[in-house]
Amino acid sequence: MRRGRLLALVIALGAALTALSTGPAQAAGYRYWSFWQNDGAAWRYATEGPATARPTDGSVNGFRFSVSENSADAARPRRAPDFAAICGTTPPKPATKRVALVIDPGTAADAPSGERPPALRVACAQVPEPATTAEALAKVAKPLRYNSQALLCAISGYPRAGCGDKMSSPTATDQDTGSDDGPSVGVLAGAAGIAALGGAAVWQSRRRRR
Repeated sequence: MRRGRLLALVIALGAALTALSTGPAQAAGYRYWSFWQNDGAAWRYATEGPATARPTDGSVNGFRFSVSENSADAARPRRAPDFAAICGTTPPKPATKRVALVIDPGTAADAPSGERPPALRVACAQVPEPATTAEALAKVAKPLRYNSQALLCAISGYPRAGCGDKMSSPTATDQDTGSDDGPSVGVLAGAAGIAALGGAAVWQSRRRRR
């Protein structure tokens, strides 16, 4: 009876070891232009779209093209939101406002197949006071492309096609260390446990035969 229980435990641990050794889980991600606003000296993910946001004079707005699962893990623009550095040489004019823009097309890893991201650039858009961020962007980064849901799909023609494309990307787990040098500590510990219990089962079997 005890031998049967031990063998059942060995089988259960073997199944657990198999689960540990499988590849990382897959999570849905989206390739898109995220929209950012300056919060003092840092970037803050915008809570509204560029078509409705109305920045004030001295604002900095950013756009970053990347693959992310949601706003919590979205990549920020790789340039600090520094209004003076971008619009410092643009003098104010009556009935207008100056909006600094950081346009970051991201890295080659996030680029659609067959495309190469253009270089990050900044621009100072001087637009009428009621203008939205989308209108400021259109002044300095045409052509823009939107889909039927008013989602910003392309800035300055990048990317050529697609809009918020869904894809899967590996999500790291406790056992995934990002190294190909060998099995993880968790897998090795599981194997050791199975070996020990297997030995115990054999010992119990031999003892009962005596």
